Amino acid sequence: MRRLLVACAALALVACAASPPMRAQWPPATAGVELTATPFFPQTRYQCGPAALATALAASGVAVTPDELAPQVYLPGRRGSLQLELVAAARRQQRLAYPLKPDPAALLAELASGQPVLVLQNLGVSWLPVWHYAVVIGADPVAETVVLRSGTDRRRVMRWNRFMDSWRRADQWAVVVTPMDRVPVSATALDWLGAAAAFEQLGQLPLATIAYEAASRRWGDATLAWQLLGNARYRGGDLAGARRAFQRAVELKPEAAAYNNLAQVELELGCRDAAAAALAQAESLTATPAVASVIAQTRAALAAAPSNGVCMAQ
Repeated sequence: MRRLLVACAALALVACAASPPMRAQWPPATAGVELTATPFFPQTRYQCGPAALATALAASGVAVTPDELAPQVYLPGRRGSLQLELVAAARRQQRLAYPLKPDPAALLAELASGQPVLVLQNLGVSWLPVWHYAVVIGADPVAETVVLRSGTDRRRVMRWNRFMDSWRRADQWAVVVTPMDRVPVSATALDWLGAAAAFEQLGQLPLATIAYEAASRRWGDATLAWQLLGNARYRGGDLAGARRAFQRAVELKPEAAAYNNLAQVELELGCRDAAAAALAQAESLTATPAVASVIAQTRAALAAAPSNGVCMAQ
């Protein structure tokens, strides 16, 4: 099986300024919310990271305890956990820790949709930080308060401005922990696909494929989602599924790489005429030297293919 051309995209974060009152950012026509069914795991000394992550994972349907997570995320020398460890531990539980934009509107939108949000706070000051992980489970735009699963408190209520100060001092870092097929309401296509691609890069192709499929449903006109889905299905041996994904990709945006990949799949399905047609399209479009080299390899493979093969039609 040959390697397909991989679509790439640059991902970026956008900083935000000081936040206005919660009422100005709360989703329209939505009342306050408190996700009371969210599990609670009181932390032990210095281990707010395992407790908060266990809370978020349990809310997503994973049965796990802080004690089980602590060896994966707790760093005794630092007396705490780093964000990267939390994301990696969620991945080991077959969950995607989607990073929210550093924007209170994104956090509130997730809460309004029923999704608890794991946040990092600095409960100290900028020059003497006290880092703390908690899970936001509620918000009241009238009272201007948020509710957290935090430390040893099952229901800690904080004034919005005080919460925002502590969150801002931690660069407004937040994630939602979600199954691979459930795209957060505030997600963007590029950020979701970037988070999903990490699973593929780490050898978790089936999970990445599920996330790409979710992206293709959520953003049906996102060419990159269909290209990544086609690549993943091809790598997983689903040639018919890869064909459908690449066909959709070239319908949305004719590109040399996608047409080449479609030609390769058609060739492996024994559909020589369809492969030739797709390859001709690839050759007619502008391509980088690297893409042109792969197209030439596909042309050589097509020339060497038997003319009497059986086409696996759609």
